[in-house]
Amino acid sequence: MSEGKVITVNRKARHDFHILDTFEAGICLQGTEVKSIRKGMVNLKDSFASIVSNEVFLENMHISPYEHGNIFNHDPLRKRKLLLHKSQIKQLIGKTKEKGLTLVPLKLYLKRGLVKVEIALAKGKKLYDKRQDIAERDAKREIERAFKERGR
Repeated sequence: MSEGKVITVNRKARHDFHILDTFEAGICLQGTEVKSIRKGMVNLKDSFASIVSNEVFLENMHISPYEHGNIFNHDPLRKRKLLLHKSQIKQLIGKTKEKGLTLVPLKLYLKRGLVKVEIALAKGKKLYDKRQDIAERDAKREIERAFKERGR
């Protein structure tokens, strides 16, 4: 996927889940939400996607109210509809019925002036998987450090 300017990334998603497949989706936003997103006042930390009657919704994504928005501001945690092709939605419905698979947003970005969200079909990691990832990352860091010292 060719993407534009990345606004925010959900770092916790890659730590807590095994990413199986990713999808690019548009997102239905109200008036001042786009301005808040462009300013980077958005958080994907605890957000997730759910499927309700053949529609995909993004829940718990926090978009801070726009400070110049007066009465037209929005509810920061409202459900937001994701725009996907019907075939993609059917594929997601089939996959999420499997045990342990869920939909999590990975990043929010601008593409040709439109706000897009990258959602992933993911499987939750167990505690020992997380520990193994941390151990691998530390080992990799140690190897890099050793090569740097050796090159001096």
